[in-house]
Amino acid sequence: MTEVDKDLENYLADHFIHKSNWLRAAVLGANDGILSTASIAIGVAAASVTREPVVLATLAGLVAGALSMAAGEYVSVSSQTDIEKADIAREKIELEEMPELELQRLAEIYEQRGLNKETAMAVAKEFTAHDVLAAHVRDELGITESSQANPIQAALTSGLAFTAGGILPFLVALFLPLVNMVYTLYGSALLFLIVLGALSAKTGGSSMSKAVIRITFWGTVAMGLTALVGYLFGVNLS
Repeated sequence: MTEVDKDLENYLADHFIHKSNWLRAAVLGANDGILSTASIAIGVAAASVTREPVVLATLAGLVAGALSMAAGEYVSVSSQTDIEKADIAREKIELEEMPELELQRLAEIYEQRGLNKETAMAVAKEFTAHDVLAAHVRDELGITESSQANPIQAALTSGLAFTAGGILPFLVALFLPLVNMVYTLYGSALLFLIVLGALSAKTGGSSMSKAVIRITFWGTVAMGLTALVGYLFGVNLS
């Protein structure tokens, strides 16, 4: 590998788009873990005068949520992968049955991106000669290596992230004083969400303030509504 190739590889490695798949699953999982378990704990704590129901409900929500998150992410991403594979298989058939039309379609794509007609056709022919399927998968279908989903990776990331996020409110419900537990859970969950928003923004190279505001606003809404349900029903769970 030449020095130019190494420099190019290092340059591309710094781009945040390569982190999008696992980062999305991790942030979603951790955010859901914090919100779900904290909201459950707050809702039960608002209607209970003892610790046991709060801890039991939070633990159940943590376990069920992590498994559900992993399974849901696996099914969702697998469906996306199936669609991508079906499109690629269809593209193979089209390339075999109508190569000239596919070449013209590829040239039109490059022309729409700013190349003149002659240059677009020349580029299309060169890509076709090099790897025709790869060219159409990338430029016609829009499927790239960085955007392709990995079901197992997404499932594990989401499940572990949910557990990591959910265990924090669980520890609060388990060890901190029962007095004013609702406010303690809300305050600690809000702190966890702020840290998560800041970390995700830093990792993804986006605005930290926007991420923190977004995640704390919706977290407050979710926990507030859950607490309201507990107070309105007013069921004594002691």
